[in-house]
Amino acid sequence: MDTSVPARDTSGTGEAGSSRRPAQADGSGGAAGAGRNGGSVEADSSTTTATGGSDRSTDATGNDGTGRTGRTGRRGVPVPSRPGHSPALSIGVPRAAARIGAFAVCQAAVIAGFGLLITGPAREFWPMTAEDAAVEALEDARTSALDTASTIASALGDTSTVVGLTLLACLALVLIPRLPRWREAVFLAVGVSLQSVIFVLITASVDRTRPDVERMDDSPPTSSYTSGHTGAATALYAGLAALVLSRVRAPWRKPLAALLLLLPLLVGLARLYRGMHHPTDVAGGLANGALSLLVVGRAVLPGHSWVGRLPADAMDIAVAAAEEQPAPVQKRLTVIVNPTVTDETTQEQLRLVLAQHGYRDTPFVATTAEDTGGGQAAEALRAGTELIAVCGGDGTVRAVADALAGTGVPLVLVPSGTGNLLARHLHLPLGPAEALAAGLTGEPRALDLGRIEGDGFPAAHFTAMAGAGLDATMLEETSDRAKSVLGWPAYVLAGAKGLRTPRMRLTVRLDGGPELRRTARMVLLANIGTVQAGAAPVPAAKPDDGLLDLAVFDPRGAGGWLRAAGVLLRAKRRATGGPDTRRTGTGGADVTGTGDGGPVEFHTFRRAELTFARPQPREIDGDPVGPGLRLTAEVRPGALTVMIPARER
Repeated sequence: MDTSVPARDTSGTGEAGSSRRPAQADGSGGAAGAGRNGGSVEADSSTTTATGGSDRSTDATGNDGTGRTGRTGRRGVPVPSRPGHSPALSIGVPRAAARIGAFAVCQAAVIAGFGLLITGPAREFWPMTAEDAAVEALEDARTSALDTASTIASALGDTSTVVGLTLLACLALVLIPRLPRWREAVFLAVGVSLQSVIFVLITASVDRTRPDVERMDDSPPTSSYTSGHTGAATALYAGLAALVLSRVRAPWRKPLAALLLLLPLLVGLARLYRGMHHPTDVAGGLANGALSLLVVGRAVLPGHSWVGRLPADAMDIAVAAAEEQPAPVQKRLTVIVNPTVTDETTQEQLRLVLAQHGYRDTPFVATTAEDTGGGQAAEALRAGTELIAVCGGDGTVRAVADALAGTGVPLVLVPSGTGNLLARHLHLPLGPAEALAAGLTGEPRALDLGRIEGDGFPAAHFTAMAGAGLDATMLEETSDRAKSVLGWPAYVLAGAKGLRTPRMRLTVRLDGGPELRRTARMVLLANIGTVQAGAAPVPAAKPDDGLLDLAVFDPRGAGGWLRAAGVLLRAKRRATGGPDTRRTGTGGADVTGTGDGGPVEFHTFRRAELTFARPQPREIDGDPVGPGLRLTAEVRPGALTVMIPARER
């Protein structure tokens, strides 16, 4: 049996590697197994956070670390405790933290032991006997120019300088790249912090006086061993050099890395020149900073990581776990991936989940800026696919759902973007690996779609919400960078700016009834009622009732927004189990809430025609479609089939 991990595809199809022995599915929503190369940790829905609650890792014998032995299959592979979790998808945060702690203790012991050696038995031997002479020679060589240069160099290792530059570098790693470099930022921040902690431990263990020369700086109350300036500078600048060499492809990366590596040496030399340390103190600082980077780099950096690192026999684990489970009904599957929100590590984990459920040689098709999923889904349908998994945010899901409308081909939702409104409303797992496992073993459920058209954009379908006014302005004002860094709170910040925009005037015609004239801050056409953080702007909207909902928001002043919040809370309580207060309104529509003139007005409809007095910003499932004067929406009952875990039905 081929036990290799499927190779990443660079051809654009994303096809995963295969194993000669067919894998069988995990009938409980996720396969399980234990790594043969050591203990394993159940995968959480994120690649960077540890599992919580009572979940425990298990080793190859099924022991969970508490002395209890878990339930195992025929080959000694533990059966999963929760659907969608697998030892082949180890994220191992506790294990990595434990290893960092263990190595840090050893590092502190070794460096402190060397300090005790040079201040004790070895102090009468060379080169320790020559250290004072070396520092005195530097004192004799002092000049005003060298004094100035040493002041600048020493300042590069000051606490305030190191902390400030570390913070700026971490912010840059998060804000500048297309996808935030969280692991790199953690590497730098933890590396600098770790050397500081070890420095404090060492200075408390080794009592060494500073050189007996004129010192150019105030002497801190800490021991001369090790040099804190040199250690901090090594952790910061050598850490930046490592990131430049591993993450930058420009021709100037090597000269820049060389300059960064030179800075800790200059800081150490400046500390010697200024009479603050012995040469072995500086050597200890260099060792402390370098070892801290090495330990933390092994823990968090992609490709070398104890955190999120797949076992070498990950595919073997996946297949072995699948063999313990009943075989599913296999369908031809295509995975459509938005690469801007789904990194290679996540895609690798999705391939392992597929293998655990018997899906091998599954094509991964990437979306592009020009084609956000609709074209890829249409091509997959023409090729005869029977199941499509979409890995992306609301825009990617909408584009794929638009192509699948009315086809009956089921959709597996694998949330990866910022909003993921449909997945949240359906209470699906928000972790990609867990969501895919849950969808592959779920049951098909027919959901409604909204079909919308307007001036300036072609007719399309939406799965969650469309609208005009404040919500569309908020989406237009929220940058991709802010969404990637802050997540959904970025929309809140942008929405505050949109409150300055004037009210819109519009007419509404529902199901062929008479025109309703309204003013509004925003209008929402909703297939679902909830958004992020549990907010429910259209509480009664359901994706399977054969209707769409219209919400007209027209609060006036701070008091109006408070009254609107109260209306939404009351409507949410009614929608989640209270008495049904809907009443038949004009034109066959249903009206819920305050009616005309209140801060919020609700309607249900099958077809709605909205006409604005002036062009208004508009959006469909979170994607701005430009300003216009018209929106027409109608429901398509049961047009989309989504795989839903049985427990959610």
